[in-house]
Amino acid sequence: MGLCSMWNRESRFTVLVNAYTDDLYRYAVWLCRDPAVAEDLVQETFTRAWKALDSLRDEKAAKGWLITTLRRENARRFERPRFEYSQGDPDDYADSVEFYDTSTDAFVLRRALMQIDESYREPLLLQVLAGYTCKEIASELGVSQSAVLSRIFRARQKLRDILDDNQECIEVKQI
Repeated sequence: MGLCSMWNRESRFTVLVNAYTDDLYRYAVWLCRDPAVAEDLVQETFTRAWKALDSLRDEKAAKGWLITTLRRENARRFERPRFEYSQGDPDDYADSVEFYDTSTDAFVLRRALMQIDESYREPLLLQVLAGYTCKEIASELGVSQSAVLSRIFRARQKLRDILDDNQECIEVKQI
C-alpha cells in the first residue's frame, strides 16, 4: 500500500469517525444503558470499521454499516464469558444502587423505553437517536417500510401509555 493510498484511507476513516461518533455513542448508550460500555462498543465498532474500510464501497451507506457493526458488537458482549462476582440476589440490594434513582426525567423515560418490546423499541430508537429514515430502518432490520411505520407508531403509543400510568402513580403518591 503506497503512501498516497494510506493517507486516503486514513482521511476516509477520520471523516467517518468525525461524522458518526456522536450518533453511534447515543445509540450504544440506549442499547446497553451504560456509558462506559457504550464507549467500548463505539471504540470496537471503529476498530472493526478500520479493518474492513476497504469493503465500504458506498460512502452513503457508512452510517448503516457502522450501526450494524455496533449492533453486532453489542450482541458479541453476550457471547463472551461473563464472570459473576456476587452470590447474592440483585433484587436484595437494588434499592441501594444509584441507577434506580427515579428523580430524573431521563431515568423515567429510559425505564419506560425498556418496558417496550425490543421489536418496537429498536425502530423507534433508530429513528430518534440515529436519525434513520423509515426506508433505512426497514433495510437495517430486514422488514417492510409499513412494518417500520407500524412498529414506531405502536412504540410511541406504548411509551405514551406507560408514561401516563407513571404520571398517575406520581399524582396518587403526592395526594
